[in-house]
Amino acid sequence: MTGKPKLLWVGQVPAPANVAQAARGWALTPYDSTKPLAPQLKSAVLTVICPDGRAADLPWLASLIEQVEETDGVSVMLLPRDAETAWQLLSNHQGRLLCVADDMPAGDLGARFDALAAVQPLIWNLRAELSAANNLGHDEDNAAHILNEEMRLAGRLQRDFLPRKMPEVPSVHFEVLFRPAGWVSGDIYDVVRLDETHVGFYVVDAVGHGMPAALLTMFIRRALQTKRIDGHNYEIIPPEVSLLELNSSLCEQNLSICQFCTAVYGVLDVADLKLTYARAGHPEPVLLRADGSIEHLGGAGMLLGVFPETAFESRQVQLEPGDRVVLYTDGIEEALRPSPAGPEKLFGESIAPWAKLPGEQLLAKLTEQIDRRQGQSKHQDDITVLIAQVDQ
Repeated sequence: MTGKPKLLWVGQVPAPANVAQAARGWALTPYDSTKPLAPQLKSAVLTVICPDGRAADLPWLASLIEQVEETDGVSVMLLPRDAETAWQLLSNHQGRLLCVADDMPAGDLGARFDALAAVQPLIWNLRAELSAANNLGHDEDNAAHILNEEMRLAGRLQRDFLPRKMPEVPSVHFEVLFRPAGWVSGDIYDVVRLDETHVGFYVVDAVGHGMPAALLTMFIRRALQTKRIDGHNYEIIPPEVSLLELNSSLCEQNLSICQFCTAVYGVLDVADLKLTYARAGHPEPVLLRADGSIEHLGGAGMLLGVFPETAFESRQVQLEPGDRVVLYTDGIEEALRPSPAGPEKLFGESIAPWAKLPGEQLLAKLTEQIDRRQGQSKHQDDITVLIAQVDQ
């Protein structure tokens, strides 16, 4: 075992066969249940955790997350595929916990162990450099640390207001890519089940980014009304009226600094697949037909929060099985340019090579391009891409 990196196993002993096979190049060490877990986590190059029937024990999982986040490394969490609540809870902590299915083949699991082991020294070095920098000016850096922590918590709170699980809608499903430029985002999105046959979905981009834009998104989320309820009756608000009322609410605030936003909001009738939408200064949604053809969905409308009496145009489009409607913020257009000084391209042109891909695979391609671009130059704007896909 000498010379092998330490892998701390938190679970029943012996470890399952796929874990034992994946860890053949490691010093597999069971944790000591009689001692605190946090110090043991810090002593290992990699930690692998299996709830062993406790995946539904949310207080235990929350406590485990707190201990993992006290360490400098990344841990692997093995979860049953049907533990939906645990997957949902841990999805917001993927930075420190890599969640994988507990029945993953040993080869795939071993590849993840090796990849994380390669990343860990970089994490430790960055932590050491940050610690050294903090010692150069304790007071200033302590203030910076507090501010950084407050921003991190603000970012987590903002994500709590976003959909944690897309609503189940007959014949249509939704996928989303959400990548803030910093801790918090000036983008916001939502998907709302309005009744048995209607679903509303929108993307809003507050101009700018950082905390001012993020605070504005919190107001927008409360102010954008999709349905009026009067006793036992209700009325679905048309998209152009929703944007009109949101614009009035923003203008009435008379903000001390000039803040405004763009938006696109659509209501889809899943019974006849008719989409009604309206835009407010926002990039045109893209309709990817099942055959790979691309349509840009136009429509007039000024920025929100500028002119109180602005009207917004309503448009309709007939969807077919296999179609995908893509709403996005302009940050993705910047991220897809070959270089910061490269020519501007319409979003539809940029994704043309992937126009036949299902929504999930399309977002995977976009994520790959964003990550590649960030290796050259960090993107300067928030990125949101929301896809509504009609089942075939």
